[in-house]
Amino acid sequence: MANHPLISYVEEARGRGMSNKQIIDALTSAGWQTHDLTNIFLEHIEVSREPAIPESADSIVTVRNVSKIYNKTIKALDNVSLEVKRGSVTALLGPNGAGKTTLVRILTTLLTLEHGTARVAGFDIVRDAQELRSVIGLAGQYAAVDETLTGRENLEMVGRLYHLSVPTSRQRADELLHQFNLDEASDRVLKTYSGGMRRRLDLAASLVIRPQILFLDEPTTGLDPRGRFALWHVIRELVKDGTTVLLTTQYLEEADQLAHKIFVIDHGHIIAQGTADELKKQVGGDVLELHIADHGLIDETVRLITPFGSEAPRVDEDTNIITMPVSGGASILIDAVRELDSANIKINDIVLRRPSLDDVFMALTGHSAE
Repeated sequence: MANHPLISYVEEARGRGMSNKQIIDALTSAGWQTHDLTNIFLEHIEVSREPAIPESADSIVTVRNVSKIYNKTIKALDNVSLEVKRGSVTALLGPNGAGKTTLVRILTTLLTLEHGTARVAGFDIVRDAQELRSVIGLAGQYAAVDETLTGRENLEMVGRLYHLSVPTSRQRADELLHQFNLDEASDRVLKTYSGGMRRRLDLAASLVIRPQILFLDEPTTGLDPRGRFALWHVIRELVKDGTTVLLTTQYLEEADQLAHKIFVIDHGHIIAQGTADELKKQVGGDVLELHIADHGLIDETVRLITPFGSEAPRVDEDTNIITMPVSGGASILIDAVRELDSANIKINDIVLRRPSLDDVFMALTGHSAE
């Protein structure tokens, strides 16, 4: 294959800075089949030209300078690099459209990348894609289960798709149904399941092969608070048993509750990283939060409290809540109350609190994560 005439063309095109997609488009226009080009030529050269990715012994995911472009103009990911430690929960935190799902789909071999390299569980995501799929689990934003089958039948089907024997598939289904408290509903068809039950079954299906790493894309989207808390408990138990979890979320509380490390992503860029406490320290000090009764007095309230802050106040017009980073402790709270009281501004609530991840995201991006 090294002497194939297309190899010279592809290498020359790469030297001119053309991406995989641009090369494929040019060759398909000349009559070549896309799957042949991707599987035989482009993938071969990608592997041979990319250097090995350095990774630390305790990392199960290593991403280096990964970029992804849609429709030649929309940059979903831009030069993203990160590492995920074994036995941890790592969160990709950001709003819709930030690039979280795109990165997960690349790492689970569902999307190709334009630039960069990545390894998961010791496998190169391009060269070793087939082997990689046998050691990872993925639960997407929407439950990938068959509503016409029972819970047990769904899990057994997944086992068979992974080439497990019939007895092993049945045994694994029994174990997971018990682990996720679905024993009593195991022989009911899925259309009778609640949203929380379907989400738990979908998560169970992603664990049939006992993956080394589990990718969860917005795992609690659409769940009520009770279902969300229950799923958080399941995730914590999985990590206790040694599973590594990489999850995406736009819920700040979820990242705060679950993640050992958080990567804040916005418009395809990682803009901050660290533990929840480390990120909160970036805001510094405390946060003064006020709920004003009269919306018409918000501007006046902002003017009066601004001298007490270390940064300008931020206003949520929908809730009449004003937040402002401050330093100086409880005395600031007392001074602010006196100032507003002298101006006859009614306050529904006022509190001095530690910064939340919401404060961090707002400070970093200028907009909410949700």
